[in-house]
Amino acid sequence: MTVTQPDHPRRSTRWRSAIAAGAAALLLSAAGCSGSSLNSAPPAPAGPVKIGLLVSLSGTYQSIGEDMKRGWDLYVNTHGQKLGGHPVDVVVADEGEGSGVVVPPVTKLVKQDKVQAVVGIVGGGSVAAAQPILTDAKVPLVGSNGRPTTMKDVSYVWHTSFLSTEPGQSMAQYVHQHTNGPVYAIGPDYQGGWDEMNGFTDAFTKVGGVLANPNGKTTWTPFPATTNFGPYLQAIQASNAKAVYTFYAGGAAVAFVKQYKEFGLAGKIPLYSAGFLTEGGVLGAQGDSAAGIKTSLNYAADLDNPTNRAFAAAYQSAYKTLPTTYAMATYDAAAVLDKAIASIKGDVTGETINTAIAAIGQVDSPRGTWQFSSGHTPVQRWYLREVHSDGPSLSNVVVQDLMTLGS
Repeated sequence: MTVTQPDHPRRSTRWRSAIAAGAAALLLSAAGCSGSSLNSAPPAPAGPVKIGLLVSLSGTYQSIGEDMKRGWDLYVNTHGQKLGGHPVDVVVADEGEGSGVVVPPVTKLVKQDKVQAVVGIVGGGSVAAAQPILTDAKVPLVGSNGRPTTMKDVSYVWHTSFLSTEPGQSMAQYVHQHTNGPVYAIGPDYQGGWDEMNGFTDAFTKVGGVLANPNGKTTWTPFPATTNFGPYLQAIQASNAKAVYTFYAGGAAVAFVKQYKEFGLAGKIPLYSAGFLTEGGVLGAQGDSAAGIKTSLNYAADLDNPTNRAFAAAYQSAYKTLPTTYAMATYDAAAVLDKAIASIKGDVTGETINTAIAAIGQVDSPRGTWQFSSGHTPVQRWYLREVHSDGPSLSNVVVQDLMTLGS
């Protein structure tokens, strides 16, 4: 599969000034797309389309859910409150925390609200629990965060984010090359944690890496119960680890990073992670404890391409903060639906939306151009980022490309 690669992701000296012009460019572009010719009769009004936005509005991953909602809102607000020329009616629902509580809101969206597509879902386990309900109802899911690797039926499941194994997979070779000794692997004990950590450990051991854990396997911490990482950090300190690789997000990421420094490990044992460890609001809460942490992700706010400059500028203008991968992927989910619905000639239903998504081709995204793989996830580039001071605050700065994943 051939995919057009994004512009080289280096922060230019003109980035801050160019980004200011980007917001205006995004608004003008959106306005231009919705206009009609002065020499032709206006088209008949299109009927509304109803979309369910299902994200975590409570619990450990509330901040992630809020970012996802912001990305969605930004796209809809800058495109005339329409998708594919149709007025959009958005039903927002709380995913909650964990796969055990996602079934009721998904069922309500399908049976009571009668949505034609669902967007969002933070957790991979929640995706797996929601999939049978959505597939049976022929309602497509355009997921914008975790995607488990164990799903057998993805006929109505699309993701604008990633496979949950890919952040670790993209980082493994780099960690092996830059660590002179074994690496300690630690992560949360649930579906998303298993996928994220196994993506790293499988790829790391394949290239000759050795784990420093006593049993040679990842150490799992109870989720979401673990807030005191002291005993685990003590085990890391007692090992012969030359580096640590982890995956945490939301509140758990804040606790782990702050305690890692408090325990005296920061600056002594390098900390590597999937990008979620320092992504978004958690970075501000972590403060200087996060300095120097290196992560892998499919997005950074300083990627220097025209689409991202416009997106990042509009996001900063609207929310007074930098965009995250969660916001970007949900913004892209709206773009996918916009493009797909615009191509439908007849009735807009879950089935026709799903068929249209399969045919949309390349997506012009803030991360760079991508398209869906045969498994309905993006073929995309991954980046190495490092937490650096950016004026009075910290930010995730792109250091180098890692690899392109997706097939």
